[in-house]
Amino acid sequence: MNEVGEASFADMVQPFRIEQADLRGRMVRLEDVFEKVLAARAYPPPVAEMLGEALCLAALLAATLKYDGIFTLQAQGEGPIRMVVIDVTSDGGMRAHARFDQDAFAGGDRDERSIASLFGGGHLAFTVDQGPETERYQGITELTGASLADCAHTYFRQSEQLQTAIMLAARLDDGGRRGRCAGLMIQRLPDDEEEIYRATDGEENWRKSVILMSSLEAGELLSPALPINQILYRLYHQDGVRVYRPRPLAFSCRCSRDKVARTLAAFPANELADMHTKDGCISATCEFCQANYVFTDADLSTIEPA
Repeated sequence: MNEVGEASFADMVQPFRIEQADLRGRMVRLEDVFEKVLAARAYPPPVAEMLGEALCLAALLAATLKYDGIFTLQAQGEGPIRMVVIDVTSDGGMRAHARFDQDAFAGGDRDERSIASLFGGGHLAFTVDQGPETERYQGITELTGASLADCAHTYFRQSEQLQTAIMLAARLDDGGRRGRCAGLMIQRLPDDEEEIYRATDGEENWRKSVILMSSLEAGELLSPALPINQILYRLYHQDGVRVYRPRPLAFSCRCSRDKVARTLAAFPANELADMHTKDGCISATCEFCQANYVFTDADLSTIEPA
């Protein structure tokens, strides 16, 4: 395995394989993507950190799939955070936003970061949309456990029956205007029927790999001074770790004036009338990037509905 000589925190997913343990893994780091998400709206620290973890979880899960379209992670609850939505396109474009109760975070004295305190009851859903001519895939699990990683563990254990270990971390800087987030995931693939005799060794290798992963601290996962390859080598060099071509990630919102106009044009005239501002226009703001689009009735009259 080659070492990376220059410390960096590039936005990317790094696939890897722990060879002797026969495990696959992904490691993700996000800085520019995370900061552009934070710049779109003033999120309270607990919401911002949850968004960072969700960004990394979505990137990790999307990187395990072969798809041509959009992977969406959505966490929806009944607590102070109502909803978190993350999109990852097949070419690595990411966007995210959260809806939350502003009053619940007033004063900045909410320190509890558990899933129960932030979401209450709810669910976590994963969706792959490859266009109108294909069937959408969706997986759903309850928001149970102390962390977002715990919820993902539950999903893989109950729905996919894949042994999976995930570590997520997010840190805010400069009063919450900047930040970094990162994640690490390893998975044990189902044993081949012809190699069932390896099951005992496979279980031992899995336990050892999870213990080694647990030795990694959040600060190390988030440290620009520790390149991804150095972290992976430190954890798994005894079993041989092979890295593959990384997948770059970038913030990319898919909203546009034309898309918004076609959506508005599909509303009945009486509903559009209720949307008018005092100036007689209709204003629409993208939840992901906060871009604002203003339309007159004349603008909408020339647009075909979506």
